[in-house]
Amino acid sequence: MDPKHPVTLTLWHNFGGQMQTTMDALVDEFNGTVGKENGVILSVTSISGSASVQEKLTMIAAGDPGAPEMPDITTCYPATASVLQAKELLAPLDGPFTQEELDAYLPRFVEEGRLDDGRLYVFPFAKSTEVLFVNQTLFDRFSQAVGVTLDSLSTFEGIAAASMEYYQWTDGLTPDTAGDGKHFYTADSLFNLAQVGMEQMGASLLDGESLALDHPAYRRVWQAVFEPAVRGGYAIYDGYSSDLSKTGEIVCSTGSTAGILFYGDQITYPDNTTEQVEYTVLPFPTFEGGKKIAIQRGNGLVVARSTPEKERAAVLFLKWFTQPEQNMRFVASTGYLPVTKAAFENSMDQEIATNGNVNIQKLLRTAVQVYSEYEFYIPPVFDSFNALSGSYEADFLTAAGAAREEYCALLETMEPDAAYEAAVQGRFEAFTGR
Repeated sequence: MDPKHPVTLTLWHNFGGQMQTTMDALVDEFNGTVGKENGVILSVTSISGSASVQEKLTMIAAGDPGAPEMPDITTCYPATASVLQAKELLAPLDGPFTQEELDAYLPRFVEEGRLDDGRLYVFPFAKSTEVLFVNQTLFDRFSQAVGVTLDSLSTFEGIAAASMEYYQWTDGLTPDTAGDGKHFYTADSLFNLAQVGMEQMGASLLDGESLALDHPAYRRVWQAVFEPAVRGGYAIYDGYSSDLSKTGEIVCSTGSTAGILFYGDQITYPDNTTEQVEYTVLPFPTFEGGKKIAIQRGNGLVVARSTPEKERAAVLFLKWFTQPEQNMRFVASTGYLPVTKAAFENSMDQEIATNGNVNIQKLLRTAVQVYSEYEFYIPPVFDSFNALSGSYEADFLTAAGAAREEYCALLETMEPDAAYEAAVQGRFEAFTGR
């Protein structure tokens, strides 16, 4: 690389809003410092949603006539990277990084980027996990009235029990209107809940490329989610939990750490009145007696196979971008997790003390706890994975919605427990194929 004859690299990423602002600033800084010194210019040529980026990359791998040109660096999920690598479109990154350099990163983050041939293609730069977001303002009112504590939300069984108690409590606030209790919880991904829950219990939701719903541990997952969904404690909702949280429709939810920016600090109720609220961020719940395991989420950066000069230039950016100083600046304003041990162990306390966003501060404190206490679960990579997870979500919501509707109808003539038993009769067997 020659500063007098710089090489230009194209970069695609999927960050919008505050994330884009931070990413743009870091790219400009690289171009003005390390890039300038080494003759490398980074040019962002595409910013679009994650699904759009993956779609364009898939088109490139398939050789579609309308496909754009492959960028030199792009954000990419392992599943899409696997498709690109099958066409020999990606540069392996093991060689440019020494083992000592790789050892500086969290092992599970690096491991996720290794594809079928065992080589590293998807480089970690910002990861996320799932946590429990709690509207502390709403929860405090509930807690003071009935005595439920935050400690009870550490398990899915505890959340289920609290949710049904919350529904009954809120229903009782309007004695003249029956059945208008409020939901307590929802999950951004029921599939992730099931995957991680099974792992916590020493089992697996997947048997090869199929769902292992006949495993005894799965019944615990089903019971912990289905009953409160039918009885009204859980929201049956096909969307992001932050939407419901911002309108006061739920108290807590599990979702990606990167979703922290979407919660805000205000509720706008259906009648357009508003209320300032505070949030608490807790580690991902476990099933009673289970291991502390949380999912590892997020994409990475891949480098296109091209010339040795371009590949070296791309690696120069990856090394700079993921150093603790740069890495912390990116994650501190986005809700992502840093990827190096040094960032977790040496930089987090300072960032927590100085970050101006209270919710980010809370998130980072929880991230440190997860880093020290939890294991990370990495979902498998196979072609039908997304379709499998999507059908699971849709089928579960459909089953819960139908049972909820029947349960509400039966309440007109039956006691709640009897109505519930009648409404769910045979649904577990139908859902699992047993």
